[in-house]
Amino acid sequence: MRKFAKAALALALMLAMCGTSLAADFKLGLMCPQTGKWASEGMDMKNVVMLLVDKVNKQGGINGQKIELIIEDDAGDPRSAALAAQKLASSEVTAVIGTYGSAVTEASQNIYDESEIVQIATGSTSIRLTEKGLGYFFRTCPRDDAQGLAAADVIKKKGFKNIALVHDNSSYAKGLAEETRDALKGSGVNIVFYDALTPGERDYTASLTKMKAANPDFIFFTGYYPETGMLLRQKKEMGWEVPMMGGDAANHADLVKIAGPAAAAGYFFLSPPLPQDMDTDAAKAFLADFKAEYKSLPVSVWGVMAGDAFVAIEAALKAGKTTSQDIADFLHNAKDLPAITGTMGFDKKGDRVGDFYRVYVVDETGAFRIEPKN
Repeated sequence: MRKFAKAALALALMLAMCGTSLAADFKLGLMCPQTGKWASEGMDMKNVVMLLVDKVNKQGGINGQKIELIIEDDAGDPRSAALAAQKLASSEVTAVIGTYGSAVTEASQNIYDESEIVQIATGSTSIRLTEKGLGYFFRTCPRDDAQGLAAADVIKKKGFKNIALVHDNSSYAKGLAEETRDALKGSGVNIVFYDALTPGERDYTASLTKMKAANPDFIFFTGYYPETGMLLRQKKEMGWEVPMMGGDAANHADLVKIAGPAAAAGYFFLSPPLPQDMDTDAAKAFLADFKAEYKSLPVSVWGVMAGDAFVAIEAALKAGKTTSQDIADFLHNAKDLPAITGTMGFDKKGDRVGDFYRVYVVDETGAFRIEPKN
């Protein structure tokens, strides 16, 4: 009986210790598009965050607390995002990184907020996401009005006078088009064509023909890289050589695959720096680790911004903030965090503070080159 009692006591102690260990884990969610048309962005997000989590855990965690990463696929679709958010909320995560796409993120916002879960979006720039007063929502990407001002400045500096401004009715693209239009008022730049196209189509010849009839000297299409590539290719096939610009949703290597190098050459877009152009010490160390693990670099900046989101959460945990409310309070007051893409802070709305945008030009080989600053 004594042996049995001792064994039972030892088992109870072991279970108690296991329970303590499990309770000490910090549950972190990652919501990203692992399927669908933005799956490559989601793969980068997953690879980046997994790399950073594994590194922290191998070093013993943060203040002795390991990170348990729980991943859900939002498929780049609002309905799927709502389901993914519900699953993560049921998993009792304290914070969630993600996602890519403003409409997709918006479908998950209220679920996380009502569950009092910190959410840090990574590629969701629509203004209204941070105009709702949601205390647990943050983003590591800039918002559309900042990009709209930057786009208007580029258009004016390059001397274009009659422009076609086109979006795809998505939250991101429509918001960027509206902000650019507002920023150009009174500047002497005329918007001679303003319309939306339908994303996902294979033939935009009719849309391009309507644009051409308005005789613009420049096109600014604010949508995503799949449609941008199709427009460039079909514009080239029409023999229409009008210059064209995009926003940061065009920042993806597949743009050139879709358009073809000849059609993409000369196209330019606004974006935070590409991974290979990041020159901070934190970025260099991260990129070296990423390349060693995956034998390549991230395809775009948006996956790296998921890494910035993890850096923000890591900083909060290092400061002893482990509850959602404490993490949110910490982030609202954070300044000059040494993130991968550059120093980072957040304002009271949850928007990232900082200047990000550069102009990239596609060269004859299909490579993205930073345009020198004036």
